[in-house]
Amino acid sequence: MSFVLGLTGGIGMGKSTATAMFAGRGVPVWDADAAVHRLYAPGGAAVQPVGEVFPAAIRDGQVDRSALKSILAADPAALARLESIVHPLVAADRAAFIRDNAAVPIVLVDIPLLFETGSQSQMDGVAVVSTDEETRRARVLARPGMTAETLDLILSRQLPEAEKRARADWIIPSHSLDAAEKAVDAIIADILSRQGRQA
Repeated sequence: MSFVLGLTGGIGMGKSTATAMFAGRGVPVWDADAAVHRLYAPGGAAVQPVGEVFPAAIRDGQVDRSALKSILAADPAALARLESIVHPLVAADRAAFIRDNAAVPIVLVDIPLLFETGSQSQMDGVAVVSTDEETRRARVLARPGMTAETLDLILSRQLPEAEKRARADWIIPSHSLDAAEKAVDAIIADILSRQGRQA
């Protein structure tokens, strides 16, 4: 069986970059956001059940994310209903990915809200991508249309950075590409050595 490595990191922490580094080293990657896109696409497993609860969210045989966003904004209780439909489908998609890659030493599972959703219990280990607050804010506020107010709202929904770091098995510092590359290589080597394999 593969070692299932959970990867997480708050907005602006460089998680996508770290994910690409693992992929570049031959580690199969499952991406939670990409899984949701697949489930919402035409023929996706979420289209029918979401449509039964939120008919206005379905357009052209797929879940229209902007329509869904409007529904969620208008009805605070809608999010829990949506999550009760989508979370089991996402979990099934992830389980299938892990099963399909069982012969590989390590698989990476990229989940933005890993601790917030309790997903760490299904991982063999967790790596958190992290940098200092000043660097994070500068990265995020450089994005088109991003404001300090929007960033603060996003951060209010995420676990505090200190808590993520405290709960991680490994931390990937992302203040520089070199530091992140070294951390990724060290994590892979550590996991392979636990399995009695060579890096």
